[in-house]
Amino acid sequence: MRKRQRAEIVAQRLAAWYPNPPIPLDHHDGFTLLVAVVLSAQCTDKKVNQVTPELFRVGGTPEKLAAMPTAAILDIIRPLGLAPQKAKALSGLATAVVSRFDGRVPDNFPDLESLPGVGHKTASVVMSQVFGLPAFPVDTHIHRLAQRWGLSDGSSVTRTERDLKGLFPPATWRDLHLQIIYYGREHCTARGCDGTRCPLCRELYPNRRTAVVTRKA
Repeated sequence: MRKRQRAEIVAQRLAAWYPNPPIPLDHHDGFTLLVAVVLSAQCTDKKVNQVTPELFRVGGTPEKLAAMPTAAILDIIRPLGLAPQKAKALSGLATAVVSRFDGRVPDNFPDLESLPGVGHKTASVVMSQVFGLPAFPVDTHIHRLAQRWGLSDGSSVTRTERDLKGLFPPATWRDLHLQIIYYGREHCTARGCDGTRCPLCRELYPNRRTAVVTRKA
């Protein structure tokens, strides 16, 4: 089966199984989504959703968050991994949004990626989910499954993003990014599937008998 055929099967199956994939991070606007995505680095969405209600209650706008001492932000997000670094990043991020962008989340990659704590993946999520612009955020699930399904070679996250963008139409990227994440969490997990067990792996590679060793992002 050719790579493009596999991509078509992946897109068809995931669209049927996850027709309207919700954003797993709780938020109420573009700024709070940006904050939540920054907090999600090396941390589960479930854990992030446990701390953001209080954070958004007291610092749910760029102006309010910028006015909070870093220590106060840290007290709220302390249960999360890398909390000290994230507290410092959020303080700097909010200050930059207020001082440089008039309190509005920027709508382009260079400005987003200039914000403290915001890398390309985080910027891609915001561009896609907030502004509806073509972007394909690649997290660890997507990087792992793209290699497992033979859609990319797993050599780098940058390569995976480029390969996936070449295989799928831009209009599908927003939902497909979420669909792959949900499938990776529920069916094709790092430990629960070795490339031979889940429905998609069996359909894509019906004759595969050995586990697939995936590279880390």
